[in-house]
Amino acid sequence: METLTLTTPALLFSAVSLILLAYTNRFLGYAALVRQLYEKLKANPDQVLLDQIMNLRKRLYLIKNMQLLGVASLMFCVLSMLLIYIEVFMPAAYAFGLGLLLLIISLLLSGWEIKISVKALDLHLNDMENFNEKNNQ
Repeated sequence: METLTLTTPALLFSAVSLILLAYTNRFLGYAALVRQLYEKLKANPDQVLLDQIMNLRKRLYLIKNMQLLGVASLMFCVLSMLLIYIEVFMPAAYAFGLGLLLLIISLLLSGWEIKISVKALDLHLNDMENFNEKNNQ
């Protein structure tokens, strides 16, 4: 392995920051959706809404873990930079590697969350198709 310099872990700062911003935007969108679904459920409870709520609960759990792993990744990158600064290179390399691993896991969870989001949209599409079939009969 080549020598790890301060700039190597610093390169991840912008990437991790943008990922955390995207995760936060997803979370805020889901928070608004939870409020909308709550009002709809109070007005007219049905199975599609209950399925959406269950789906949303999974997605919120995944987003929380994605954010925590992203923050931990950033912290290990900072730790790596500190260790490089005080010239403790082997632990710095391990800290950087752990930061990368946490980032990879966070991205994998993001892919899983996207898959679940598509399932939620499928619920809406199926409901719209059923509504359309009922109206055309």
